[in-house]
Amino acid sequence: MTALRFPGVVLPEGEHRDVFVVDGRITYERPAGAETAATGWIVPGLVDAHNHLGLDDGGAVDDDEVERQAVADRDAGALLLRDCGSPADTRWVQDREDLPRLIRAGRHLARTRRYIRNFGHEIEPEELPAYVAQEARAGDGWVKLVGDWISREKGDLAPSFPPEVFAEAIRVAHEHGAKVTAHCFGREVLQPLLDAGIDCIEHGTGLGTDQVEQMAAAGVALVPTVMQTAKFPGFAADGRARFPAYSGTMEELYARRREVVMSAHEAGVAMYVGSDGGGPQRHGHLAGEALAMAEIGLPSADVLAAASWRGRAWLGWNAGLDEGAPADFVVYDRDPRADLGVLYEPRRVVLRGRVVA
Repeated sequence: MTALRFPGVVLPEGEHRDVFVVDGRITYERPAGAETAATGWIVPGLVDAHNHLGLDDGGAVDDDEVERQAVADRDAGALLLRDCGSPADTRWVQDREDLPRLIRAGRHLARTRRYIRNFGHEIEPEELPAYVAQEARAGDGWVKLVGDWISREKGDLAPSFPPEVFAEAIRVAHEHGAKVTAHCFGREVLQPLLDAGIDCIEHGTGLGTDQVEQMAAAGVALVPTVMQTAKFPGFAADGRARFPAYSGTMEELYARRREVVMSAHEAGVAMYVGSDGGGPQRHGHLAGEALAMAEIGLPSADVLAAASWRGRAWLGWNAGLDEGAPADFVVYDRDPRADLGVLYEPRRVVLRGRVVA
């Protein structure tokens, strides 16, 4: 394989260096005959921390569509995807050198008739621990719970399972070496999950001040999916006629979402960038989520770090572009710390040492 040269400013250190790629890995020792491939700001591969590869509005998609989704994410610079629930068997993606690295959580675990049809396993409380064990064995170190959803009986958001069942499910997952994350829109579900030792919260729009402090102290991460929570007014409008209480809840959560995100930031909660690609949100839009997080008030430099080197470290991958590290990085024409809009315009995408976009 031809040695490649990428001169530029290497983040996060911000030093101007010549990055060389040889046999799929990074080196700073100049090899003979290296060809210059691109110049610019060089950023460790982006991380989509909330992704649903293999999912669309109707449920699982075929392998051709999975490939299209993965390429859309890859070409947008997302080279590491954390699956947050998918009904499709996407394990084959991990064998493709030209597709993003993938950490799978298996299928969502939801309450019977309390989630989107064809997305997850819909089960009763007594079944949850066994299904958690099953998905922990089948996945790559994560299990995804649907923490709350609209209850037709209540006419509003309600926890999917009782507190003691959530606690047992998290215990079983940890026993099997898996971390647990949960979809959480409302307030009622959050305290039982935090008290049970959950590892991550998705969306988290119902979080209170005491809870973000508890998360920070316990190292519980938050993926706020700001583009997704921006849709709450539409959800409220759609449900107003049949479920007025739910409609009011969603409007209230929407009104507080900036306060929640900023209070989590101020408390020191580790936050990561997730596009929610799959289903209502399409793939290839991680840049949009980064910009949405900045627009809600988070510092652009913190958002970039969360979308790149901090996100990689959180998921157990090389955080920076160190000597000998796998060559997964993106080159931009402008400094993304100052202008997150450049994330829409990668000049080069390098995955496993190959220029793929």
